[in-house]
Amino acid sequence: MDRYDFMNEAIKLAEDASNAGEIPVGCVIVKDGKIIAEGKNRTEETKSSIMHAEVVAIENACKALSSPNLSGCEMYVTLEPCPMCAGAIINSKISKVVFGTFDLNYGACGSALNLFSIPKVHRPECYGGISEDRCSDLLSEFFKNIRTNKNGEC
Repeated sequence: MDRYDFMNEAIKLAEDASNAGEIPVGCVIVKDGKIIAEGKNRTEETKSSIMHAEVVAIENACKALSSPNLSGCEMYVTLEPCPMCAGAIINSKISKVVFGTFDLNYGACGSALNLFSIPKVHRPECYGGISEDRCSDLLSEFFKNIRTNKNGEC
């Protein structure tokens, strides 16, 4: 599998999240070329603002490896991580982050700010824009539907 295959798996999770009424963000964590954990947004389901796809996937990966240290792991996520998720990535020592679409408002991997540039903290490799159009379209469609439903249109 290559980075596009892993991102496609994250996109499927984002679609699942959207179908469940969650903001469509999906994430997989890979070690040695195999997916070891996944996550999708679950904030509405759990009524918890911290249940972002990345946090869910990190927790699942830590359980899978029986370790809080995810060195050697790669994260594929459909949306640029926010500050909370970037902090979790730093603390778990994930080696590489690959994201789909940029988040100009909250993105903490270079768009709004860059937590990976803080001196003396773990700095994962970071790449954005993989399958960007598909990831962006998922989010745009989700929020368009919300606006339409709020206005009482079908």
